[in-house]
Amino acid sequence: MKTTTRHTTTTLALALLLSLGGCVKDELRDTPHPDTGKITVTADWTDRGEGVDIPAEWTVTMGGYTGTETGATHSPDCLFNPGGYTLAAYNTPDGIAVSGTTAAVAAADGGFIENAPGWLFTSAREVEIEADTDYELTAVMRRQVRELTLVIEPAGDAADRIEAIEGALSGAAGTLDFATGVHGAPSDVELRFTKITSGDDAGKWTATVRLLGVAGGAQRLTATLTYADGNPRPTSLESDLTAALGGFNDAKTEPLTLGGTLADTPGEAGFSGEIAGWEEVDGGDVNAEI
Repeated sequence: MKTTTRHTTTTLALALLLSLGGCVKDELRDTPHPDTGKITVTADWTDRGEGVDIPAEWTVTMGGYTGTETGATHSPDCLFNPGGYTLAAYNTPDGIAVSGTTAAVAAADGGFIENAPGWLFTSAREVEIEADTDYELTAVMRRQVRELTLVIEPAGDAADRIEAIEGALSGAAGTLDFATGVHGAPSDVELRFTKITSGDDAGKWTATVRLLGVAGGAQRLTATLTYADGNPRPTSLESDLTAALGGFNDAKTEPLTLGGTLADTPGEAGFSGEIAGWEEVDGGDVNAEI
């Protein structure tokens, strides 16, 4: 009896040990990296806007890792310890630099920022990594640069004598934290107006810029009008666009065209013009160049 009992007990203990060992073995070998997590990131470029190509290269950052990719999917060689991370993805277009999750528009001459940066796309999300796990992640790339066109219709006796309109727009966003959606660093951008010479909008003046967004409490247009033969002398133009640009930071894939009428042009020196009542207009016939 004693021998049989000892044999039975030994057999049961061995079976239990093997069973437990098998469970641990399977658990530890779910992946080749039992103590860390691995990610694969696929970029979704669906929301680019009409006529905008997928960037040739994009960047992925997470924790201390940074990698670049030219295809649709990025698989870092890096493994990640368990914990919480911010996964950021973005391209780096001309005229914009990215540090962490903050994009900044480059400076231009004359105290301005660049008025025609390339198309920036970004994605930011929080990721929780567990050990011994592979993650298939999607980075939804959102366009962060919007096109703005201003169209001025001069009226009055000197409208046909305008030779140039040189101006600037204040309150353009110089930075964007794309993880929080906060636009900052209100800055000035140069407006390069050209005269429309054909079509239904002939005689109007137009300028197009690309902006990260608007920032600060106000956006104002200031400009100087010069005339043929210096007659009349140059005059100034000021206009408040704050209300008209109130929703500019939304729907960035849709270009915005605003039209306004300069109610009068000068008959003598000292005139200062004002445009009130900017309205969104159809920009289909406006041939503006950046």
